[in-house]
Formats: sequence, structure tokens, C-alpha cells
Amino acid sequence: MSRDKTPMTPAARVLRREGVDFTDHPYVYVEHGGTAAFAREAGVDEHLVIKTLVMEDEAKRPFVVLMHGDREVSTKEMARILGVKSVRPCPPETAGRHSGYLVGGTSPFGLRKPLPVYVEETILELPRIYVNGGKRGYIVGLEPKDLVRLLRPRPVRVAVS
Repeated sequence: MSRDKTPMTPAARVLRREGVDFTDHPYVYVEHGGTAAFAREAGVDEHLVIKTLVMEDEAKRPFVVLMHGDREVSTKEMARILGVKSVRPCPPETAGRHSGYLVGGTSPFGLRKPLPVYVEETILELPRIYVNGGKRGYIVGLEPKDLVRLLRPRPVRVAVS
């Protein structure tokens, strides 16, 4: 996909404005297919495909966790790190209100409102990652250093298999 064909999502606008060298990866969106659907179609390891999860604590304070596609978030460990009693994924409609994106198309870039961002620290060791570009069926590839530069996420260790 050429740069002229990049979908004009809030995420793509941010990446362009900030001069990020990213690649476009449109794919056939599969309802409930998750990161595995893109990984299969693109022929990449699902570990390199990063989920953008909008979560909340017991007081309904939202935040984002970036996690490997083949791993889950330990909500118990995340709650311990945040110093709260519990955390959980936001319901889809709530996640959409916070992020401005439909679930399945949530990007950490160009969020509707600023949210704290946490990243599984092993993601930062990868040479290249694939993350949602702000639309179902659209992934962008970039280097983790660009994610760090733009989002300033807090590295955490909360992955479980």
C-alpha cells in the first residue's frame, strides 16, 4: 500500500505528523479473529503483533496496556503495579468512548483523550512491531523506539501465556 493510500485515521495522522517511518498492512478483518488473524494473513509471528487494550481500575479510571498478541495481561499483577484493588478490560462501548476507536481497530496513537499507557517491557526488545492503525483491517509496522518516543509508555511485566 503506498503512502497515498494510507487510511486517514487519527493514528495514521499522528504517525505522519511525527515523522514515523511506518509500513501499512491492510488485511481482511475477521470478527473475533484478534491478532492471530493478522499474523496468519501477513505471515508474521503473533508475538510481534501488539494488542491495544483499554482497561480500567475499580474506580473506572481508564488506561491502555500494550501486550504481545500471543499473551494475556495478568490483571492481578497490573492492579498490584497500579496500587489498586482490581483492573479489568473496559466493556467495548466504554473502550470506544475513551479511545475514539471501535474495538478491533483500537490504536494507541491518536486516542480521543490522553490515557496512561503501559507496555509489556519485552515488546521494547523487538526489532519491529505491528500495531493497529486505527481501523479494523489496518495494521502499521514500526520500530518500538517510535512507540516510546510518541507514547512515553511505562514498561511493565504483566504478561501471562
